[in-house]
Amino acid sequence: MSQAELSRARASGDRPGEVEALYALSRVAARGGDLPGAERLAGEALVAAMRAGDRGLEERPRHVLAAVARMSGDLPRARDLYKASIALNRQLGNAETVNSEYHNLAFTELRLGNIEVARELFAAGRQEVFREGWDGFVPYVCVAAAALASAQGEHRRAAFMLGVADGAFAALGQIPDPDDAAELATVRAAALDALGEEAFTEQYDQGLVVPPREAFPG
Repeated sequence: MSQAELSRARASGDRPGEVEALYALSRVAARGGDLPGAERLAGEALVAAMRAGDRGLEERPRHVLAAVARMSGDLPRARDLYKASIALNRQLGNAETVNSEYHNLAFTELRLGNIEVARELFAAGRQEVFREGWDGFVPYVCVAAAALASAQGEHRRAAFMLGVADGAFAALGQIPDPDDAAELATVRAAALDALGEEAFTEQYDQGLVVPPREAFPG
């Protein structure tokens, strides 16, 4: 469908339609594990958006480029791209997207070894999600908690929060974005290795039935 929309948009000079189609194709590539393809398509979408002269059209392509850099392991570039995306979304007045990009920046800082910076960013983002009622992002704050626990060697807590996260996604009928799915897989592997399958499953199953807001002390 996106390929057909891309052909139509280019034939008719519909720049917003071209950007949207390229962005959709870049997400398909990312979910399929084709990071070079995702980067190429998001880059084309960004060029089309800049030609249109509408900064609002730049927002989604820039997000994909940052996510691809993060998933590819180019963390310094990902950090710069997320900060630029945050600045753009502030300019556009997209408060919820600003929060989600801070979430992604926090993961980048975590993988760079800046645990305290990541902890502060995750906590601030979680508080805003719960305060503003951004229910669609609740599973992602659980992903963040699992990853932070894992990075600190708290594998029982990590396994528990994996269960909370999976339960939260299921309750909304969602699946995680590719970058967060990769984080969940990393945490799961580390927790299974540290705890063994029986202890991991015990903690995971407990978390699976806990409402997300009850999983955070204080």
